[in-house]
Amino acid sequence: MKNAAKRINLKKAFTPTPIAKKAKQSNQLVRGFTLVEIMIVVAIVMVLITLAVPNILRSRVVTNEAAALANLTTITNACQVYYSGKRAYPGTLMDLTEPVSSPPYIDSVLASGTKQGYQYIYELVNDDHFTLNANPTSGSILKGRYFYTDEGSIVHARNGAQAGPDDEIVK
Repeated sequence: MKNAAKRINLKKAFTPTPIAKKAKQSNQLVRGFTLVEIMIVVAIVMVLITLAVPNILRSRVVTNEAAALANLTTITNACQVYYSGKRAYPGTLMDLTEPVSSPPYIDSVLASGTKQGYQYIYELVNDDHFTLNANPTSGSILKGRYFYTDEGSIVHARNGAQAGPDDEIVK
């Protein structure tokens, strides 16, 4: 009798679960997601990415343009202050920083000519006239606009090529 009781207990220990019994009866394994379901989820994620990425990239271009306009204003104002003290505009952007100017009118990064996705090209025409261009540095399709200003502080913009005094005025 003892051996028979042990056999029964062993049988109970290895009894398959109801799910395993059902899978065994229908010759199928317990399923997870099908390939079609996974492909649908991947397609939905790809559509969402397709909608989001261009907006993110465009917002970066808009941010760089706003920074370029602010930097143009900063440089122009610094040149005006420099002019009021010296009766001539600076020869280069580096003249607006230390050690030439103390205190400095602009930071050394901006004076180096490249900042926040734009290259700043300063040209002294004569003691009373300068020009300043801001050109986007990225080589991608999502380039920002090109900007131009001079001692009059009116900013002009152009798409695709360097801006000049005859281009559209930025308001």
